[in-house]
Amino acid sequence: MQAVIDRLSSFDRQKKRVTETELSAEVDQLPLDTRFTLGAEITPIQKAFFDRHGFILFSQVATRAELDTIYGEICGIQDRWLAEGRKKVFGIPLFVGKDQHGAPFIQRFAFTSMFSDKIKDFVRDARFEPVRRLVGENARVGDNEKDGVVFNRNLNVPGTTYKSLGWHTDGLRDIFYLRGIKPQLNVGLHFDKCTKETGGLRIIPGTHKQGLASTLFRKAYFVSHTPDAKEIAIETEPGDLTVHDGQAWHRVERSPVVGPESLRRTMYVPYLTDEYQPKNENSPTPPYHYLGMAMRQAKKLRTELESKLKR
Repeated sequence: MQAVIDRLSSFDRQKKRVTETELSAEVDQLPLDTRFTLGAEITPIQKAFFDRHGFILFSQVATRAELDTIYGEICGIQDRWLAEGRKKVFGIPLFVGKDQHGAPFIQRFAFTSMFSDKIKDFVRDARFEPVRRLVGENARVGDNEKDGVVFNRNLNVPGTTYKSLGWHTDGLRDIFYLRGIKPQLNVGLHFDKCTKETGGLRIIPGTHKQGLASTLFRKAYFVSHTPDAKEIAIETEPGDLTVHDGQAWHRVERSPVVGPESLRRTMYVPYLTDEYQPKNENSPTPPYHYLGMAMRQAKKLRTELESKLKR
């Protein structure tokens, strides 16, 4: 009887190896710009693609009407926050620049689902369950944790503060707190068409499996914007959903277009599995955000000086 069990176990292991080999071979044939469809489950080939490269794109997960509703909520939040004179939300600084008309323009919103029931309901829609389970069976939406549901608006006009974002991994937060780097997946909903030529997200495939030395020293965090020979551009259509491993090196390329056509909007949903750590209006600002504020201020002063010298 034991011999039969052993032979069955050996057969199962062999079958698993064959399946993994077949999946690996199938991933080899898929281009890096493959657009997948999000169904009721993450398929084995989708999981294998993500494990190999550290990112995946799901096509047309949200409708134009849903995107318009969410963005309407964001515009309403901006109106309230500017009227209140807010500088921070739950300890996280707001990135406030100017739009093409010179009016105040919030470019990075933190904790948006804490200020909009429509956004809170949307990020919990059943269609996102497979993505949540990809993070972990017990993963939760961190509405009031980390930076919450973040909405970014990259805009290339004079006076903006958030045209691009330099090379980084998301392990920097853990490094600042002198703790082990924890797994984190970035789940982004895209509101605008973005091609390689118009800027947007860049990622170096496979770097989510790098060691600590490469995580710390491969790039100068946030300072370096130099294109990497191994990077790829994540090209998106409105309604696309991307998932990328936060431990991979990534950046946001500045749009070469100047004006309102350069606007790129993305909403990031935090799925968390670690200890519940809620924030509120009395929460302190994390140390790494002070570094970011200093860098943005230095960039602003440099831009203003360059503008004066050209006159």
